[in-house]
Parts: sequence; C-alpha cells; structure tokens
Amino acid sequence: MNEKAVPQALKFINMKGIVALKEGILYTLPLLMIGSVFLLLASFPYQPVVDFITNQGWMDAFNQVSGATFNISAIVAVVGIAYSYAKNENVEPLAAGFLGLVCFLITLRSTVESEGGDIVSNIINKSWTAGQGMIGAILIGLIVGFVYSLFIKKGITIKMPDGVPTNVASSFAALVPGAILIAGAAIVYQIFANFDTTFIEYIYEIIQAPMQGVTDSLFGIILYCTIATIFWWFGVHGGSIVTGIMGALLLSNLTANQAIIDSGQALTVQNGAYIVTDQFTAVFINLTGTGTTFGLVFFMAFLAKSKQFKELGKLAIVPSLFNINEPVIFGTPIVMNPFLFLPFVLTPTVVGVLMYGAIYFGLVPPFSGVTVPWTTPAIISGFLLGGWRTALSQVVILLISVGMYYPFAKKVDKMNLQAELEAE
Repeated sequence: MNEKAVPQALKFINMKGIVALKEGILYTLPLLMIGSVFLLLASFPYQPVVDFITNQGWMDAFNQVSGATFNISAIVAVVGIAYSYAKNENVEPLAAGFLGLVCFLITLRSTVESEGGDIVSNIINKSWTAGQGMIGAILIGLIVGFVYSLFIKKGITIKMPDGVPTNVASSFAALVPGAILIAGAAIVYQIFANFDTTFIEYIYEIIQAPMQGVTDSLFGIILYCTIATIFWWFGVHGGSIVTGIMGALLLSNLTANQAIIDSGQALTVQNGAYIVTDQFTAVFINLTGTGTTFGLVFFMAFLAKSKQFKELGKLAIVPSLFNINEPVIFGTPIVMNPFLFLPFVLTPTVVGVLMYGAIYFGLVPPFSGVTVPWTTPAIISGFLLGGWRTALSQVVILLISVGMYYPFAKKVDKMNLQAELEAE
C-alpha cells in the first residue's frame, strides 16, 4: 500500500484538474448554506413555525432565495472550476471564469415549450443549471480552464504595448482563447441540436445519471467508506480522495432531491429521491468524524484505565462532538494501528448500510436540499435536516459506534496500561 497505492492516490488528488474541481466546487457551498437557512425555515420540522411564515406572506420570498441559490449550483461550479484552474496556472483567472460561464450557457437550450404548447424563447432553464447540469459544468469548466491557460502561457494572445493598464491588457489577452472557446461551444451546440438535444442533457443521460445511480447504492456506500478510511489509516487524507471522486455526484443527488420538493411531490424513494447525498455522508457515515470514532472517544474518556487513553479522551471528547477527530486518528493513533483497523473501516460501513435500508424502507426520510455545516453536533444536525426520526437515527449510530469500538479499544487500552506499569 505504501509503495504502490498511496503514491498513486496522492498523484491523483494532486492532478491539476482534480485540484481545480475540488476548489471550484467549494464556491457552491456558501450559496447552498445560505439557501439552506431559508429552505429550512420554509420547511421547518414544526408546523406552527411554517404556518406563521405562510400567514405573514414570506413563504414566496423564502422559495425565491432557495431557487436563486440551489438552482444555479452548476453555474457557480463552472465559473469556480475554470477560475481555479487558471489561478493555479498563475494566469489571469477571472476571464477564464467568465468564459466558462458563457460556454456553459451556449450549450443550453434557450427555448422551452409552455403547457399551452407555445415556444418561449430567450430563457435560461434552471432545470439544467442545478444538479442535473453538474457533470457537464465540470467538464466545461476543466476544458475552458485548460485551453485558456494554455493559450496565455504559450503567448497566443493579443499583446498590448507597455503602459496599457493591466486590466485592459488582460481583457485583450483573453480575446484569442475566448474566441476559440466560444466558437467551439457554438459548434458543440449545433452538433447536438441536430439530434434534438444539448451537450449538457447528453452528458446527464450518458454519464451523470448512471454515475449518480452508482453512488446511490450499497456498493457506492461501501466504496465511499472503504476508500476514505483505508487511506486515512495509512495517514493519507481519505476525505480528499473520495471528494475528488464522488463529491460532485453527491451534491447533484442532494439538489435533485430538492427539485422533487420544488415540483410539489413528496420526497420519497418511490418518487425518485436519492438516498445517498452529501448530507447522508456528513450526518450518518462521518458522524463524529471519518470512521465514526465516537465509540473510541467515549471509551477513552469514561472507561479507559491507561493514562494515555484517559488524557486523550479528555482532549478529544469536545472536538469529536463537532465531528473533528484528527486528534484521535493521530493521537491514539489509529494510523497504522492494526488493532483499530477493523472498527475504523467497518463502523461507518455498517452505519451506511443500515441507514440506507432505513431510508429505503421509509423509517427515516430522505435528505432534502437543506444543508448544515459539517461541524454541527449530532442529534442537532439530525433534527434540523430530518426531524426527530433522523435525530433518533444519530443516537442509534452513536450506540453502534460504542459497541463496535469497545472490544478493540479495550485491547489497546490494556496494552497501554501494561506498558505504563512496566515503565513505572
């Protein structure tokens, strides 16, 4: 693993495109967090609050906010990815971001058929500027960032004389790559228009929908958990790896669920709701941190006999409540510790499989578009995202973690105690 797998994983997550993807997607998070506040108020898990907002006439305004944040996530992503790629190449990034936006809009339909059969033109269809257009946006952002950076670095630009203001020179420098990229986007649009579709719609049908289906499966859960925990066990940030592979798809699953609610349907698996979303991983699989390590921290804080575990438990208990467990991973250590490998990998996997079944059979509701910061403590995050059933699920997850880690933590604690006694 150290000689073959880990270097290849590091090489993958440090690729220019993957770095730009991770950084670019992050630009969507502030909008989603802000939109979630208004969305949470509009669908608060306490009916009198919802009735009060409706009676005061604010419900439409709240829905406007969620529509102007969630429903443009693909637009923000394409700008952010192209911008991040150019920035990491040390060229003027803002023009790349705008070119990514223009190319993305060119590939969309600008007409839609109304319910009465009339053709409405000059529109931007928000159905494809949110989750459904995410993979297409990623591809366009990466292509634009790469081509724009290549042209600038190779000097294939219009060069202005010395003394011309920097912003003016940068604008003219973007003309040649901009013309090439926009012409290319127009050609792509026409090619797909001949088949009565668009590039974004084609990518969704051929690539994104099948990939979202894989992430929204038991296999996807097991893959997510094992990749993250195994690499963390070797001391590599497993979260960065799975985010690079699956992050955009999980975000698309989340926005697709919100689209079901916006259409007036009930958010159920039968109506096409995705089970595995960005929030599924945050508040179930990664509850108290990667590896669901609450059980280990609980043992150290309240049941341990060795001084090492007792002191680490005191230090780690508060961060663990806020889903921060690096002190445990490196302080126990879990890294390269054969006695803690099994619970570290199996606990989140068992939790993921059980919660998948709970949502599938209707015991727990699927996640809507509402998001909470990943540091939101357990039970509170569950209640805000899904009401009392989701909060109760988190209590069960914490108990599972205690049960899974107990025999292994007890063994390591006994070894630590023996070493301390021998040292004394």
